Amino acid sequence: MQTQKQTWEQQQHQPQVQGVKNSENISHNESQRKDDKEEEMSRSALTSFREKEEEIERKKMEVREKVQAQLGRVEEESKRLAEIRQELEALADPMKKEIGLLRKKIDGVNRELKPLGQTCQKKEKEYKEALEAFNEKNREKAQLITKLMELLSESEKLRMKKLEELSKNIDSLH
Repeated sequence: MQTQKQTWEQQQHQPQVQGVKNSENISHNESQRKDDKEEEMSRSALTSFREKEEEIERKKMEVREKVQAQLGRVEEESKRLAEIRQELEALADPMKKEIGLLRKKIDGVNRELKPLGQTCQKKEKEYKEALEAFNEKNREKAQLITKLMELLSESEKLRMKKLEELSKNIDSLH
């Protein structure tokens, strides 16, 4: 049935097939190893990635905790500053009101003083003019009185002189 040649070819071909099968097994084993290595590398990379992610997450949590702590301190400081501001406002507020009232009063008095000052200056000017007129009239009166006195004195002298002359005339008649 089979010829010797066919048998021989089969025998020759068998080691080749066996070699190919072995080669396939080796290739399959190498491929398996490569897959295993790739899988191991993938796992390693994945593990490394997860570790990095976990480390990043831990650091984020640490930063969050620090930020929260800082925010807590900031809130406390803000509250303290608000209390201090309220105390300052409480101290300044009564003075501020009094100062404001005094300033308003001063402004009111200044508004009243302005026309009074103008009136005073006007009256002072009128007073000076009236005083000057009064003094002028007094000087004029003094001059007139002096002239009157001179005239009276002269008149008396003349009258006395006349009287003496008349008296002499009367005495000379006797």
